[in-house]
Parts: sequence; structure tokens; C-alpha cells
Amino acid sequence: MLSGPFLDKNWIGQNPDYNSSDIVMLGLPFDGTVTNRSGSRFAPQQIRFASWGLEDYSPYFDKHLDDCNFHDAGDLEFPIGNTVASLDLIEKNVEEIYKDGKRVFGIGGEHLVTLPEIKALSKFYKDFAIIHFDAHTDLRDEYLGQKLSHSAVIKHSAEIAGFENLKQIGIRSGLKEEFDIMRKYNTLVHEYSELDCIKDKPVFITVDLDVLDTSIIPGTGTPEAGGFTFNELLGWFRYLKDFNIIGADVVELAPDYDASGASTAVAAKVIRELLMVM
Repeated sequence: MLSGPFLDKNWIGQNPDYNSSDIVMLGLPFDGTVTNRSGSRFAPQQIRFASWGLEDYSPYFDKHLDDCNFHDAGDLEFPIGNTVASLDLIEKNVEEIYKDGKRVFGIGGEHLVTLPEIKALSKFYKDFAIIHFDAHTDLRDEYLGQKLSHSAVIKHSAEIAGFENLKQIGIRSGLKEEFDIMRKYNTLVHEYSELDCIKDKPVFITVDLDVLDTSIIPGTGTPEAGGFTFNELLGWFRYLKDFNIIGADVVELAPDYDASGASTAVAAKVIRELLMVM
């Protein structure tokens, strides 16, 4: 009989029992439609290892990770090269999580993984909001003729939830037509209080890590200068702690573009704090 000790490959502080958990962390290592620098498929596992460099206590929220009662289910295995089948697999698994009365916390992977999560959610919630942290609008209808693209993920997600239920934060890059959509539906938010109109609704939070400045996270597929500091992002999380958060994801870390490992460490801490909010 081996006596160890052994290195745990799951997220620090997770509840090893799925049945008694409230939140299910689901690794989504898919980057089949990335339009710039691929590699986000490697993020979920590297973030797991980086999590062991964190404390399980958040001084920002005065909580421990085990207070969050989340179970790390590991990574889904995708058929390489088949976008439709990969998205269907995400939707099916997220649907099972909600059938079991739990909430999902997805770790990408590219941003397109959010769309099947939203599709699954829509089967359980008829009027819910999406809060979208990102550098980019992601409001294209298609990219190079492909509707299933990380560049179009929020457009198609908002078509499900309703553009009146979409709030976008940190956006600083996109086509003029995409900014026109944001102006038309008043989706772009600059002040915390602008979120109050959706406070009574169930909310899904999606965080593209390039919302943070490139000086903080250079390891991402489409780095964009002019972004948030970590503390600025944390300020939004603090404001959201009293919202009815029904699910979340954190996407678009491409860890191999930052050999120092700092981007992955920051991603792990973003995830820790967002778990505290849920």
C-alpha cells in the first residue's frame, strides 16, 4: 500500500464529493476557433497546479475556499477539430449540473465555451442576465464566415438572454458596428451602480482575462493594452457579492505565452475571488 504524500491535481480547497457540493468547477480545454494566438486549451490544468500556490483564505472577502463548497470535476475531453461536437458536450454536461441543483464554474479555454453554458442555463432560467468582463466586444455575427467563433460568442449569447439583459465591462476593442450595438442596447457599463437594474435577476458572469491589462496578464490569446488592474477587477467582484449569481466562467488564459507563470498565477487568483462571490 503506497503511503504518499501525493500531489493533488484538483483545485485547492475543493470538495471531493460531487453530490454534496453546491458549485461544480468544469475544465473546458477548447480553443478551436481562436483568431490570434492559440493555446488556451492548456489553461485549465495549469491553473489547477497554480492554485496550490495560493492560500485558501481570501482576505478580500474573509472567506476560505471550503466555505464555497465547490467540486472540481476535472476537464471535459473534446474531439479535436470538431467544434459543434465539443460545444454540444459542454451544453450536455452543464445541463446535468443544473439538473442536479448545482451551479457551474467553467474554466476555459477560449471564450466560445460560454455559449453552450448559456444555452444550458436558458433551459432552467427564463429571465437571466449576463455580465461580461472583456477587452473585446465579441459582438460580431460571424468571423470569416463562421458564426461559432469566440469573436461572436456574446452576440449569440445575448440573442438567447436578451440584449436588455447584457452588461459589458472593460470593453476597449472591437468593430464600429459592435460599438453601435453596445450603444443601441446600452450594454457598456462604467459605474457599479449601472448594474443595479439587473440585481433582482439571476446573473451569469463571464470573465475574459484580457479585461486585465497586458502588463498583468500577457499570457492571453489577444492581449489588449489599456486594461484593468487586478484591484479594479476585484472592486467589481466586491460589488457583485450580493447579486444572485447562478454561474460563472473564466476564459482565455494562454499560459505558454508567459514563461514566468505570472499570468497563470493571476488567473488562479481571479478564480479564487470569483468563487468567493458565488
